[in-house]
Amino acid sequence: MTKTLSSSASSKYKIITRTAEFVSLGHPDKICDILSDYILDLYLAKDPQARVAVEIMGGHGELNVCGEVTSKAKINIVKKLQQKLGNDIRIHSNLVQQSPEISRGVDAGGAGDQGIMVGYACAENPHLLPTEYVLARDLCQKIYSEFPYDGKTQVTVDIKYDQKHHFVSAEIKHIVVSWQNVSTKRLCAELTIWLNNILIPNITVSEKLKVSINPAGDWNIGGFDADTGLTGRKIVVDAYGPRVPVGGGAFSGKDPSKVDRSAAYMAREIAKDYLQKRHANEVYVYIAYALGEVQPIDATVIIDGEVERIKDYNLSPRAIIERLKLLQPNYEQRAKWGHFA
Repeated sequence: MTKTLSSSASSKYKIITRTAEFVSLGHPDKICDILSDYILDLYLAKDPQARVAVEIMGGHGELNVCGEVTSKAKINIVKKLQQKLGNDIRIHSNLVQQSPEISRGVDAGGAGDQGIMVGYACAENPHLLPTEYVLARDLCQKIYSEFPYDGKTQVTVDIKYDQKHHFVSAEIKHIVVSWQNVSTKRLCAELTIWLNNILIPNITVSEKLKVSINPAGDWNIGGFDADTGLTGRKIVVDAYGPRVPVGGGAFSGKDPSKVDRSAAYMAREIAKDYLQKRHANEVYVYIAYALGEVQPIDATVIIDGEVERIKDYNLSPRAIIERLKLLQPNYEQRAKWGHFA
């Protein structure tokens, strides 16, 4: 929602209402993301050239692992997951080798699939991320640090921009928190502490702030006991929130030969570079590939609304992997609190 506010005859501001959500590490979808990247890390630690594409569906006492792995490393995935999760969950694994047709294109240095990757950066805060997204994530982290269970947060803000679309300030208008094993009273107390300690500059709280805490009532059944989870079902949370379009590909469980992961990371780096070099307010980056082709078929940057071709970057998958050091086994950590934090 957009509205214009005139504070004087010579000063006009645009107010845009934006909302974003975040999920805790105990949410069933996020558990599956983390476990998929845990498996990826196991293979990369022993074989940096491993090809991995693993998805997990879990819930109600069962965990199903399915995908493709081509690696010199021999790992008992069921045993590793049981050590991590305990023996009270039944684990089924169905991993096969990568298709030889896909391997042919990747072996030649090409992209592991077609797809469109989106990068973004803005000058609204030190994180260079959308304000509503940062607030929802930070609130989620705060509550999870005290109560490590299934939960969600959602924050709605009115963001004030000047005539040149410079960020001026943001006012928090509505907060939603749903959290397992925590009373509404205690969540209200945690929320008050968070509101009094927001570190992002130029954030205020509306005098008419609306708060929805456990709106369906306090609850104690969460995680895999309440719902199924699936790798890649939280791609908006993993990226930038609903303000920014997604290319469509999930990140977790995929080695960096899959450009829907590695090129998305590169698109973020390019967006940050252009934001800083051009002293811009907002930058979008779009990179598109074809399966097996070395260079992208499209590489576009939009800087404060002006469209340009991306120049001076080697966007081949191998160059991206080398530049960003993407063969290091640290993907489980990336899966937890947003891939661009």
